[in-house]
Amino acid sequence: MVKIDGGEMLVRMLEQEGIDTLFVLHGGHLDSILQAAARHDMRLIDTRHEQAAGHAADGWARTTGRTGVAVVTAGPGFTDCVTAIANAYLDCVPTLFISGAAPLREAETLPLQGGLDQVAIVEPITKWAHRVTNTHRIPDLVAQALRTARTGRPGPVYLEVPIDVLFSMEDEEALLTPQIAVPAAPPAPADEVVEKALALLIASERPAIYAGGGAWFSGAGPELLAFAEKTGIPVVMNSKARGMVPADHPHCGGGLATLAMSSMAGAGPIDCLLILGARLGMFTGGRNNSMIPPDASVIQVDIAPEEIGRNRDIQVGITADCREALKCFNAAATERDWPDRSAWRESIGMLRGGADMMFADALSSSEAPIHPYRLAHDVVAAIPPDAIVIADGGETATWMEMAGAPQSGGSWLSHGYLGCLGTGMPFAIAAQVAHPGRPVVCVVGDGSVGLNFSEFDTMARHDLPVVTVINNDQLWGMSAHGQDLIYGQDKRVVTELGPTRYDLAAAGFGCHAELVEEPAEISAAIERALASGKPACVNVMTDPSVISPITMMMVGSMGSEAPTDGEGGSITIPYYEDLDR
Repeated sequence: MVKIDGGEMLVRMLEQEGIDTLFVLHGGHLDSILQAAARHDMRLIDTRHEQAAGHAADGWARTTGRTGVAVVTAGPGFTDCVTAIANAYLDCVPTLFISGAAPLREAETLPLQGGLDQVAIVEPITKWAHRVTNTHRIPDLVAQALRTARTGRPGPVYLEVPIDVLFSMEDEEALLTPQIAVPAAPPAPADEVVEKALALLIASERPAIYAGGGAWFSGAGPELLAFAEKTGIPVVMNSKARGMVPADHPHCGGGLATLAMSSMAGAGPIDCLLILGARLGMFTGGRNNSMIPPDASVIQVDIAPEEIGRNRDIQVGITADCREALKCFNAAATERDWPDRSAWRESIGMLRGGADMMFADALSSSEAPIHPYRLAHDVVAAIPPDAIVIADGGETATWMEMAGAPQSGGSWLSHGYLGCLGTGMPFAIAAQVAHPGRPVVCVVGDGSVGLNFSEFDTMARHDLPVVTVINNDQLWGMSAHGQDLIYGQDKRVVTELGPTRYDLAAAGFGCHAELVEEPAEISAAIERALASGKPACVNVMTDPSVISPITMMMVGSMGSEAPTDGEGGSITIPYYEDLDR
């Protein structure tokens, strides 16, 4: 009989489920997996830090819609990856994290990288976490992990495979290997709730659709676009869904903030919102739902029933897969006459250009230092339409959010609920690996870039021509500006950086590198970086005094009441509701 080890079993199961790329960092615990992956010609992208491997697996899922896989060693390799697991968990991203562990037979002997309950650490931040204790169980447990990551609300799962379990061998013929890991019949909505939802949409004057990660990971892009075109309803999207309706499509409304501006612009507030796979939390205005009018009717479609009705009353709640729901909506919508909503849709489209009007002076200025919106605007203008854009940084991501114009799903990757910095370069690595023929541009703040800067080496070793543009304002921007607003500019504490030549450091890894100090130089520098065919670092010196509008909003009362002793007023705290005195 032929015997195979645990690594061979694991890789075969991954391969059967269409997984052909692993993001890894070597450790001896993993060699059984890595050798098997090499035999099967599975692509191995080895990063310089386990956190980057984990974020890359997350980014792979975000840009492809498929499960991303990270494999890291035991002990510090595992703990280095915990942040990435938490990020995927809060954003509901289907990912599989696999780590090694000390031998089971050496429990309580103080072995190398043992004595740490890795499963217990990640149980609160995964959908499922399990320790494999028998080699012959590896195939079915890998299948269970993939099924759990993909079905219902997507999310990260974790498998620990101790080294003795992984290196042990079993008879190949005696193994039970599942042939179908993930079922192909997601839940669809009942006819009566579809009728209620369409009735609300038809009766409304200013309806909108808000698409989120649930729409993207269900593969609902064609159905979403068909429904928008059939009904004439504009579509806004969160960061995981942006691009599902192309930015140049007449039904594209950009981000949810567009709808929040509709009243201020004279178009009137939305009166009905169809939410597709997006949760109601910080990104919809928190407990006050400041981005959704309180008197608007809300239809919420989500595969996780516990999300329906979070933070506000819902008029129609539908527990279903977003793609299946849209199929039913489209079928029922063809039998109805829909009002002409072209004027409403055009008004929403006009609002998307609001940032250009707000910062018109910055766009026309030739003065240095460069305004950060000028940087974001010129980057977007200089890149091809099929480019994948990654935005990383507190204020940097918000400037890019205002300027971004993704043309397809998976072409825009940015922050989520964890507010995790340092994701940009690992996300970009994953995007370039997944889409080798497309330009990938990562715009990152100078604070964020320090967290995974050595991934320039990963890009160079794997011939990944990612263009990384650094918004170098010499600050942890959102933090420094938050302190300015609350305490005054002379009270900054640990929020200032220096005029670092990141371009020179990146050149040391073999990257194309440029320093940009004048506004007129931005576009040409981006074009040269793209043309170089190499990983590139474009270090752009921007104005540290400019505060992003989102920082103004997130610092509450913007320092009108400093947190000093006394009576009355409120205590301003950054990012959350102010406190009563």
